[in-house]
Amino acid sequence: MSLRTVYSLLEEAVSKYGEAVALHQPVVVDKARSYQTWTWPQYRDAVREITCGLRAMGVQPGESVALGSETRAEFYLTDLAIMTNGSTAAALYANSLAGDQVKALRTCGAKIVFLEDPKYLKMLRAAGGGELDVQWILLTGFEEGVATLAEVRARGQAAIKEDRDYFERIRVMVKPEDRAILYLTSGATGEPKMVEVSHAALVANVDMGPPAIPIGPQDRMLAFLPSAHIAQRVALELLPLRMGVPVWFSESLARMPHEFKSVKPTFFLAPPRVWERVYSTVRTELQKLTGIKRTLAFTALGMGQEAAQIRQRGHSVPLRLALPLKLFDKLVFAKIRDRFGGELKFPISGAAPLSKDLGLFYDMIGMPLIEGFGLTEGGINCLNPTDKPRLGTIGKPLQGVKMKISDDGELLIKSPSNATGYFNDPAATAAVFQDGWLYTGDLGSISEDGFVSIVGRKKEMIVSSNGKKIYPSRVEALFKTEPLISQMVLAGEQQPYVTALFTLNPVAAEALEGMKGKPMEELAKEPVVQKAVKKAVERANKELAVYEAIKKFRILEKDLSIEAGELTPTMKVRTKKVLEKYADRIQEMYGSKEDLL
Repeated sequence: MSLRTVYSLLEEAVSKYGEAVALHQPVVVDKARSYQTWTWPQYRDAVREITCGLRAMGVQPGESVALGSETRAEFYLTDLAIMTNGSTAAALYANSLAGDQVKALRTCGAKIVFLEDPKYLKMLRAAGGGELDVQWILLTGFEEGVATLAEVRARGQAAIKEDRDYFERIRVMVKPEDRAILYLTSGATGEPKMVEVSHAALVANVDMGPPAIPIGPQDRMLAFLPSAHIAQRVALELLPLRMGVPVWFSESLARMPHEFKSVKPTFFLAPPRVWERVYSTVRTELQKLTGIKRTLAFTALGMGQEAAQIRQRGHSVPLRLALPLKLFDKLVFAKIRDRFGGELKFPISGAAPLSKDLGLFYDMIGMPLIEGFGLTEGGINCLNPTDKPRLGTIGKPLQGVKMKISDDGELLIKSPSNATGYFNDPAATAAVFQDGWLYTGDLGSISEDGFVSIVGRKKEMIVSSNGKKIYPSRVEALFKTEPLISQMVLAGEQQPYVTALFTLNPVAAEALEGMKGKPMEELAKEPVVQKAVKKAVERANKELAVYEAIKKFRILEKDLSIEAGELTPTMKVRTKKVLEKYADRIQEMYGSKEDLL
């Protein structure tokens, strides 16, 4: 086993990349926006000083320290310092219900909790956090009687000044097999669990990066995903240490379009939901075009799709397409790519399945999405070749990762990045980690040339009354390129046919004739909207087997939300809870066989 820890990655980055700027945190001073920056040595020094501050406060190896914050530079500094101290970093999902966050704090047993600002602290206190026996520390801002990150760092500086070897004695005590992180799982198919991950697993995971993706100090990452999520933590916090990539933090989703133009990221990781939203916006805008502009745009899309399909089959694009597409690229496709800054070389999609049709769209505009795969219990372990991604797959296993399919179709993973197990849950650990293999709960297949595909989750599979198996992800994928559809949930367990609940994309719905300005409650009931959704369902049904086809649907009056308990903090649908909440509407669709599609 390597003797390297997470802190070793930071030391190596300082040695390799010197005084280059590592982190860019947006700040607003007197209404003027700029960035506070940290060079690699400044990054290292801050981590050392916070580490020593934690130890001076009495925080010991093995103890959990919690973090609640949107993704920002101060989170990175504190997160690495907690791990460098030999303690365990337990990050909260900042967008989850406050009560759930307080519950997570109780479960992990943290006595020190870093929070982004006073507003966050007020929220948790109001949800029962005030009853916890913890010390609150603010990453930013001030509140009377509450410690700050700056004060922790100052204590560390004083400790180092008094004892030059103080940090080194802390550092050498941390071993690769020590627990570094407690991840909270999403809970999409059950109650959330906490997953224990060691330094060795994290280091092994980021060491898989260089052979898989050619990025370095010349690249730019824009980070916005929750830091509690494994994709953000590994790919945008730890991987940059290994490969020297500077990170820019997004101020907010509302500011992101401006940040794409100013930062011009070359690497951007996002879930399919983000790519879907951009696609839906583009399609809605194209539908509004008239005359020559409309003809030009749809001719470009048609030819681009044909060329993309030819490339996917492994053939060269013929001149009859290649030549006009050079013109269309300048007139149409480049303008779409400019929404992402125009220099995006590595558009990565992860955290949820990407539909093949959506992937085809980005391929045809000259920005093919690179789909990868990972899970809280196993790290990031699969990625498509960056120069030739294959649609409909999650790519090939990363170096050092082994994958196989069990007799009942489940994807199993053996990897040095696998987690140690579930926190205080030996039964769950024994069920999921068996003989060195991680049982993912995903149904999949592996092609002869090593590309892995995911069919769906075992727990989400629907078995109809006649014994037919329906995989929701396969059906849902057909709606990813329907601009009108925002979210959907399928029903049909032990029923004679499949039904669906839909929510609407308000921008696309209001673009329908006569719908401008109407609230969602009215839109859901409007005949013109019902008709448009019906057409979308009929288009999808043509691609499905008879037993998979949606026979009836209902449109909900509002989007599913985290606040209502219908989505996880990572925006995955809690199917069971949605089906329970709307049980009456679902039952209504099975009351009679009239009006079947």
